[in-house]
Amino acid sequence: MIAILDPGVGNLSSVKSGFARVSAETVVIDSADAWYKLVETDARQVSGVVLPGVGAFGDAMFQLRASGLIGVIRQIARERRPLFGICLGMQLLFGASYEHGRHLGLGLLPGEVVRFKDGVKVPHMGWNSLDTLNKNHPLTAGVDLGEYVYFVHSYYVAAEAPADVLAAATYGLVQVPAMVGRDTVMGAQFHPEKSGRVGEQILRNFVELCDRWQMGEEVAL
Repeated sequence: MIAILDPGVGNLSSVKSGFARVSAETVVIDSADAWYKLVETDARQVSGVVLPGVGAFGDAMFQLRASGLIGVIRQIARERRPLFGICLGMQLLFGASYEHGRHLGLGLLPGEVVRFKDGVKVPHMGWNSLDTLNKNHPLTAGVDLGEYVYFVHSYYVAAEAPADVLAAATYGLVQVPAMVGRDTVMGAQFHPEKSGRVGEQILRNFVELCDRWQMGEEVAL
């Protein structure tokens, strides 16, 4: 089972539908109490966790803090349970954002979220191709260089560690980190659930990593 955390910003239905298309069972979790109740009888019944989101970084962090989910997410990372952030959810994995002021993030990956420079249209919205790709990571299995995925965002991650960037797309003069990963913390800036065959392949890859974790395999990457 995949747990979809609700950060209180955005519609979760498309993410649920995306995982349904790859035959993955999901459950929505909107509070720390709901999480601990779910895992109290069987800690491994939740094989992976997804953090989606659209909207403002600061609002999402406020909602996560109010629901107690910040501590849950950090515990999930310590347990090396696969964690996958989508769009705003990927940005929340990093240290801070400068969207409408400076807001601290989850700090699971080093880097900050910054706005596109003047001279490019924002949001970066629509289909864009992956022009760099780490083919050796399990999350990118079956994905080819040049494939198109669907973006909607006005801010992007300035990652501190180049090795954390699994794929990138060019927008204006910016190499936008499109997929990131370190250990079992992963993310996609684009919407895999809206990215056709490529997106479904990425979701399927994540589910396979979750299955490996559930069977007790070492999936630290």
